[in-house]
Amino acid sequence: MQPATPLIILYDTNMKTINHYLLLLFIALLAACGPTQKVERVSPDTTTDLSGRWNDTDARLVAQTMIKDVLGSPWLERFRKNHDGKNPVVIVGPVRNESMEHIDTEVFTTDLERELINSGEVRFVADPQQREAIRKERMDQQSYSSYDTAKRLAQEVGADFMLIGNVNSIVDQSLSRKTSTIFYDTNLELVNIETNEKAWIGNKKIKKVIKRGIFRG
Repeated sequence: MQPATPLIILYDTNMKTINHYLLLLFIALLAACGPTQKVERVSPDTTTDLSGRWNDTDARLVAQTMIKDVLGSPWLERFRKNHDGKNPVVIVGPVRNESMEHIDTEVFTTDLERELINSGEVRFVADPQQREAIRKERMDQQSYSSYDTAKRLAQEVGADFMLIGNVNSIVDQSLSRKTSTIFYDTNLELVNIETNEKAWIGNKKIKKVIKRGIFRG
């Protein structure tokens, strides 16, 4: 009597083939039924608020408002009057994130720098990290660049004022958690580097109300 092993092997191979096709069909169905993604290009200046959290729009609008305020304050004309009409030299220092969420303060400080420089009302110097890289380059030039092109040492322009500050936030939520508010409080101070006097203090508040939708069956 012949053993039935060949029949068992043939049956097992067929089942593997069927399972393979079923798996491919299942993956195809998942791909067809899965969520679609649509990408739309918009202007970087477009106001967007998807989550209600601090975003690039907040950083840009707060920077524009606060720099307009600081440049319109009496300290600027007073400095020019005491320095033969020269514009002050400003540097943006640290802006601390003291809120309850992650905020990339580097984006905010870059917006502050851009608004200050583009105003034409002040002169601006590089931040400490940038100065270290520039100083290294200047030292290299003393050894490797020609005498006519090597930049001189100890010719840096010292800043007259430093802009520093912080960003705070307060979150309030309803008992049902369907509505919440986020209150952002940005404080900036302009400090005289030589005397530690505060030449200007500015504040900008943002309040957002977030309402969550209800899914209905």
